[in-house]
Amino acid sequence: MYIKLLTPLDAKEYGELRLEALRHQPEAFLMTYEEVVDKENIIDIYREELMCENRLTYGAFNNKGDLLGIGTLQLGRQTKIKHKANILAMYVSESGRGLGIGKRLLEEIILKARSFQIEQLHLTVVSDNDRAKRLYSTMGFKVYGLEERALKLGDRYWAEEHMVLYI
Repeated sequence: MYIKLLTPLDAKEYGELRLEALRHQPEAFLMTYEEVVDKENIIDIYREELMCENRLTYGAFNNKGDLLGIGTLQLGRQTKIKHKANILAMYVSESGRGLGIGKRLLEEIILKARSFQIEQLHLTVVSDNDRAKRLYSTMGFKVYGLEERALKLGDRYWAEEHMVLYI
């Protein structure tokens, strides 16, 4: 397995994994599968996203070159929040779970955040995603807030826990 910063050349594989994530874990992302799958230019949108200077998306690949996991480091742009960053869109494919991919992605993101002199890393996690919460806690993240009914899809609500890692 190896981790690398994704580029616009990875947009197709990135898009495929994002669609898988939206299908299998709709509660973990703001966009719905339906909002994304019908867009004709979604690969172009992902290419632009992968070029964004303050959003660094990392991918975990197996030895065959298959993209199995993703995670994004979003850096603060404004002066007063340049010491903080967010981790977004963490996802490991079902075929890659249990192999330490999420941990490796987080380690790489934390390392990169340190190189930017980031002092705080923030993320949100759906409160019933025990596997992700265990991983984040193991990596040193602490819960600092709970947002009830943070997400709604149809008649179902999900709470989100806000977590921070001081580095």
